[in-house]
Amino acid sequence: MFDEDSLVSLAGLVPVMQLAEQTGLARLVSEKVLIAEPRIKSGSANPAPKLTTLIAGMCAGADSIDDIDVLRSGGMKTVFGGVYAPSTVGTLLREFTFGHARQLESVLREHLVALCRRVDLLPGADQRVFVDIDSLLRPVYGHAKQGASYGHTKIAGKQILRKGLSPLATTISTTGAAPVIAGMRLRAGRANSGKGAGRMVAQAIGTARAAGARGPILVRGDSAYGTRAVVAACVRHGAQFSLVMTRNTAIERAIAAIDDTAWTPVSYPGAVQDPDTGTWISDAEVAEIPYTAFASTPDRITARLVVRRVKDARYRDALFPMWRYHPFFTNTDLPVEQADITHRHHAIIETVFADLIDGPLAHLPSGRFAANSAWILCAAIAHNLLRAAGILADDQHTRARGSTLRRRIINVPARLACPQRRPILHLPTHWPWSKAWLALWHNTIGYSPPLPATA
Repeated sequence: MFDEDSLVSLAGLVPVMQLAEQTGLARLVSEKVLIAEPRIKSGSANPAPKLTTLIAGMCAGADSIDDIDVLRSGGMKTVFGGVYAPSTVGTLLREFTFGHARQLESVLREHLVALCRRVDLLPGADQRVFVDIDSLLRPVYGHAKQGASYGHTKIAGKQILRKGLSPLATTISTTGAAPVIAGMRLRAGRANSGKGAGRMVAQAIGTARAAGARGPILVRGDSAYGTRAVVAACVRHGAQFSLVMTRNTAIERAIAAIDDTAWTPVSYPGAVQDPDTGTWISDAEVAEIPYTAFASTPDRITARLVVRRVKDARYRDALFPMWRYHPFFTNTDLPVEQADITHRHHAIIETVFADLIDGPLAHLPSGRFAANSAWILCAAIAHNLLRAAGILADDQHTRARGSTLRRRIINVPARLACPQRRPILHLPTHWPWSKAWLALWHNTIGYSPPLPATA
């Protein structure tokens, strides 16, 4: 029987949303999101608690607007105040326009900075910080989705056309930290992958600086982002870049000019070290050559063209080795082997996409384009909030997937009791991750921020 009024189904949301309150999430939304001319007057009222309700639902695993109704079940209404119905939240999202989505993107950036001040979210930021940029295509179905169109995506190594919407994302990470989202922007499915990338990279670099990046910042991206706009943004804001270049005649001439003795084997997984010489025996080799990009423009720049070549699997029995070449353009001072390995770690952004697809981005719920833009930005805020909560829990959860954090930390049932009018949560006996849960609780509930230093 569904008759328990004191059951809290998501006890882990208590410390997580307390962390959101301590980092000023509701305040930032109130200050920045302003819908001056709503279509429905009541729809734009109180955007802060409505969007906070949506973010809390996403932290618990909501992938549709109706899913946030779980926050109003049992004793959840007693634990949390200001929880809104899904229909009310949906009405607010439909009031969003392109400009309102930009306001919410500003909330995402400033809340990430606040999280970094509250939690050591980017350890090693004084050494080196990585800014990665990439896009994905989320499939949609039917004719009611604004902006939905056919775009190129890769499935099982094959390029196909698929109808959908294309979010563009930038992430910030360090050598010892999982990536957090610095910005997201929704675009039509047929949009070029590099559309708006220059501005997104510039904003991500500024966010990284504000979040405590004191060391060099390296911007990484694939061939869609090896453009004049992205490189110019990196140079203008004092960041290094490592970007795949689109193959053209100038690139082909540079690759052909590399001396045969310049190629060096790289120790990729699967490589074998020769016990006699100590060198790596690998199918992959790298070399570099100076290259001037965008030579006919005012933004011409000379840096290193690092080229990785691998044996073509289609011609393994050829008399002479057949090579496939993969060039990227970089101005770092790393050794050529380390520069290549560092560049290939750009794939870490795919773990963020996997987390989002396994959670809030399983669907894009609204037919309105601007409402879906707001949805993906709330998903990014929820992702960063979960990442900070995992760090406050224990060392085992600092790099855990979002689904792992939800299963172990968030979706914990509890019974709410109020002896002597003092609320107490009774959680399950022998919960396997009780120590991590209590660590998160003690690091958030009752936390007092340090007082500002007096002059």
